[in-house]
Order: sequence, then structure tokens, then C-alpha cells
Amino acid sequence: MAILETRRDGAVMNLTMNAPERLNALSDEMLAALTDTLDDCASDPDIRVITLAGSGKAFCAGHDLRQMTAMRQAEDGGAAAFKDLFDRCSRVMARIQSMPQPVIAQVHGIATAAGCQLVATCDLAVAAEDTRFGVNGVNIGLFCSTPMVALSRNIPRKQAFEMLTTGDFIDADRARDLGLVNRVVPAEALSDETAALADRIAAKLGAAVKIGKEAFYAQLQMPVAEAYAYTGDVMVRNMLRDDTAEGIDAFLTKRSPNWDQ
Repeated sequence: MAILETRRDGAVMNLTMNAPERLNALSDEMLAALTDTLDDCASDPDIRVITLAGSGKAFCAGHDLRQMTAMRQAEDGGAAAFKDLFDRCSRVMARIQSMPQPVIAQVHGIATAAGCQLVATCDLAVAAEDTRFGVNGVNIGLFCSTPMVALSRNIPRKQAFEMLTTGDFIDADRARDLGLVNRVVPAEALSDETAALADRIAAKLGAAVKIGKEAFYAQLQMPVAEAYAYTGDVMVRNMLRDDTAEGIDAFLTKRSPNWDQ
């Protein structure tokens, strides 16, 4: 069976990490599969939304510690291999946010360390009520420095630092209150709720969502005045599209827009 399963549902591509015996760890193989599949999805204009789930009892438990331990056998103690691993993982995280499509994490069980980073990196997240989230590396003497990047951009800094320094888990309700996930639902409703959110977004004009996602992440890095200037230009570019004119006319004439994409 594939380590990353894919299932197309109309304009939605559903990805499922499929290494349940390793709690869907971000192994070399998983990172490679995610890289290739995300690139394929990005180039497909008919895909409007992507969901990302995990098989078995967990969403993702972070990096594969057995693989990381084996890397220590190198002459340099694993320095080059570790740097390559973290660079590849960071590229996957960056790729998620540079995708033209929104990516929704469908989270259950646990999301720890780089698995929690993955949730924080996705554009949206829906979690089952019994999910636990943590950046627990400090418990084994490895501070979750790369997961910290995404986590500290999702939740308030003091709460992020507490999670990073204590290694404690937070539950799904707390994750929602802090802004790490959008919705918390009963486990039996997780798939349906994620699909409903994906379908709502997929029904919008794909070009507008693509423009908006790119602008969303770009403006976050700018001072306020620069962000307004940049997004004003983005609005102009969006307004000049024929399909946007169609959407406005449809609204004014109280009909459904006739969009080709």
C-alpha cells in the first residue's frame, strides 16, 4: 500500500498519510511522498482544495526517531543527515503554504512535534474532540525549534513557549481557543465536517482563492502600510478578471455565477 494515499472527490483531493504502525511519522519516505504529491496537486487547476489526514490511531507523531537514531552512525555524528532532514521537512511545510489550493488538516489522535507543526502549517484544521497536540521534543532533550516556527505564528507567544518548554499536551478545545485549529467535532463527524468545509471552499472561484491565499501569506510578512499597498494592487488584479465581473453581475442580478473555474 502507498505510504501516502490519494482520493479525488470532485474538486477536492484527499491525502491520507498511511504509515499507522509508525504513527504516520514524517520519515524520509513520507516527506518524499508529500513533496511529490503536493507538487502534482499544485499543477492541477481542477483541484480546488486539499485535505490531509492520517490513518490509524494518530494524525502524525512527528519525525521518525528510529531513522534519526540511525543517522548518528555517520562520521560526522549525523550532522549532515540531520540538516538535510530538517531542510526537507521545512520545504514541505513551505510548499503547503505556497500551494495555490487551501490545505485542510483533518486531525485525530495525536499531533506531536513535527506533526503539530504540520497542523499549524496547514491553512485550516478540523480536529476530533479527543485529539491532543504537543511539541514534546523537550521531553527527550530535543527542543522543537523547527515546529516552533509554525506554532508561534498560529498561537500567542506565551502559550507557544509554555508548550515548547514543558512538553505538555493541550486538548482539542484548548487548541481551538488558541487558534491552532478552526473546528472541533465528535470523532465520528470528523470526515464529514472536513469534507463539508472543503466543499464550501471548492465552490468558490478557484482563481480568487488562489490569489487570496498567496496575498494572505505575503502580507503577513509586511508592515501595515506596505501590506495595504500590496493588497490594494492584488484587489485591482482580482477586479480586472472577467470571472470576477461575472460574479459581481450574478450577485447584482440575484443569480448563481457562471464560472468555468
